[in-house]
Amino acid sequence: MKKLFLSVSILVSVSYFAQEITLDKIYSGYYRGKGISGIASLKNGENYAVIEKDGIAKYSYKTSKKDGNIVDGNFQSYIFNDDESKILLLKDSEPIYRHSFLGKFDVKDLKSGKVLNLNNGNFVQEPTFSPDGSKVAFIADNNLFYQELSSGKITQITTDGKKNAILNGLADWVYEEEFGHAKQYEWTKNSDAIVFVKSDESAVPEMFIPIYGKQLYPSEMRYKYPKAGANNSVVSAHLYRLDSNKTMALNLANFKNYYIPNIYKTAKGDEIILITSERLQNASDVLKVNTKTGTINKLFTESDPKWIDTDNVTLEFLDDNSFIWGAERDGNRHLYWYDQNGKLKKQITKGDWEVTDYYGFNPKTKEVYIQTTEKGSINKVVSKINIDSGKSILLSNDSGNNSANFSGNYNYFIETSSSAAKPYTYTLKDNSGKTLKELQNNNELLAKLKADNFVDKEFFTVPNEAGDQMNAWIMKPKNFDKNKKYPLFMFQYSGPGSQQVSNSWDGGNAIWFESLVQKGYIVACVDGRGTGFKGTKFKKVTYLNLGKYEIEDQIAAAKWFGKQSYINKDRIGIFGWSFGGYMTSLALTKGAEVFKTGIAVAPVTNWRYYDSVYTERFMRTPQENPKGYDDNSPTSYAQLLKGKLLLIHGTADDNVHFQNSMEFSEALIQNKKQFEFMAYPDKNHGIFGGNTRPQLYQKMTDFILKNL
Repeated sequence: MKKLFLSVSILVSVSYFAQEITLDKIYSGYYRGKGISGIASLKNGENYAVIEKDGIAKYSYKTSKKDGNIVDGNFQSYIFNDDESKILLLKDSEPIYRHSFLGKFDVKDLKSGKVLNLNNGNFVQEPTFSPDGSKVAFIADNNLFYQELSSGKITQITTDGKKNAILNGLADWVYEEEFGHAKQYEWTKNSDAIVFVKSDESAVPEMFIPIYGKQLYPSEMRYKYPKAGANNSVVSAHLYRLDSNKTMALNLANFKNYYIPNIYKTAKGDEIILITSERLQNASDVLKVNTKTGTINKLFTESDPKWIDTDNVTLEFLDDNSFIWGAERDGNRHLYWYDQNGKLKKQITKGDWEVTDYYGFNPKTKEVYIQTTEKGSINKVVSKINIDSGKSILLSNDSGNNSANFSGNYNYFIETSSSAAKPYTYTLKDNSGKTLKELQNNNELLAKLKADNFVDKEFFTVPNEAGDQMNAWIMKPKNFDKNKKYPLFMFQYSGPGSQQVSNSWDGGNAIWFESLVQKGYIVACVDGRGTGFKGTKFKKVTYLNLGKYEIEDQIAAAKWFGKQSYINKDRIGIFGWSFGGYMTSLALTKGAEVFKTGIAVAPVTNWRYYDSVYTERFMRTPQENPKGYDDNSPTSYAQLLKGKLLLIHGTADDNVHFQNSMEFSEALIQNKKQFEFMAYPDKNHGIFGGNTRPQLYQKMTDFILKNL
């Protein structure tokens, strides 16, 4: 193609380039959208703050006009104290894992203008204001501290913190990755005590990763990583009282205590909530700690015959100390209202749909504000529901992906909305859902894409052999001819509770898929059993057999596509990353008769090699369920490979270790199977940095063009 156009005029070359989606454009930022960064409602309910280039700006909800800067300067993030008299400003950061980072922070008194360098300007983790705004707690070198803002005095709470051994108030690697946060401590509401989790990871096996860099001898990254069935950190809960400067261990012996995933404050000044579970994660205790005495009372136990989503907790305490709790008890995720003693008052939301996010409760109107799938499992909408009457009012668009950021008094909200055909729009609305003003759109981005022959996704369903209708989307070439047979390139992730078939904007892989469509491919995606937002029965059918039903559904979908008049059944490929890479590896082995080509990026190839919290939630331990592990490992089926496989992995992947691809490669080699393999030096699970992503996607594009 390039040779054909070399002899044509510059004008024609530019015209041709301007009418197609290319990798050069994708990675130059040409298709980068616009957004609003760091939206936070101020306490008065009439203003909100955002991060801008020159500082933290203040805007009026009523007029949507800027009222100046709260703070001048360039900051990465900010946190107000409760009465918004002080602000914690992140000036510099260094990433550690997915959620954790080292940061340098300033605390600015917005009344006096005084600025304090937190921890004397040294790096800290997870700083948090005390509710009275007089102190900031933080973690440094695995120890917990607090600093008095009036004097600058720093008090060290723990002293035994040590890398790869003891962590105080800080999550270890697997907690952070699978429970979704790094902070493991909480202030009481009256600011006189802190409850924290201590993690002893001394007995956890250590993972080491060579780091090559530009050095004569590689260095090593070493960290504790509990794989399925291996030792986890031994966790304990502790109460520190500021008045006595003493710490006491909390006795959890009578409760589930293998994991302590979450800590919350209640509406009362001297209470903290601990959520704990056993190793199998099929039951969680909700415990109330009296921080004056250290006594513990169990409010209730949430249980499930399969698993509890311990990484997805909804819990808010109301003014009377009753609380709202999210659970999947009736087959969908809904909200429940409890009194302060843990007695169920009522189920707030009901229906064959799910609550996907919880925004808050308005005590004046007795309404909860939520995001749900009530308008279809591929859509997410925003509603308010009266907890007494059950009356529900839709506040957002009735389709697409809609989320909300509410004002402190719930009189306004900023709606962020998108669809598969339209990039993000930010709209100011009132409490009834009426549009007051469009704050930001991405019409310019959409115009660029349309000029470059962007095609919309079509949504539909595909049957599997169990009789389910699986959500799907398809992208067809602009000049699609139903009488022509096209090669099909399937994308999926397929992990538990995930969703790829969503009526939402995808500025990532989807734009690359558009470039493939322009090269004559049909691209499609199917969410099979195990994926989310279609109820717990559909999601949890994969329990103890992770990979079995998921790959059966991808094979069934590929066969269904192959029967369509416009698909060449002999030219079907598949692509996925992480869990999706695992599925691709199974597709090219178990599904070798159906799939001609596959690209597996950073795949798990044996669940024995993945972390304990995630894997055991769905599989139990290898000791309890060896068949479930081995029967669903692509390594066990390496002899079945027929098609063209491209295997890709970063050598410094701290999440899905390079070991996975090494073992799968060895199995393929010993079965005399030919395949392509690309290792990215010192790259983690995301495989990015410098020109890495452009090179990676060019390699995948070339592989598809050659082999599909």
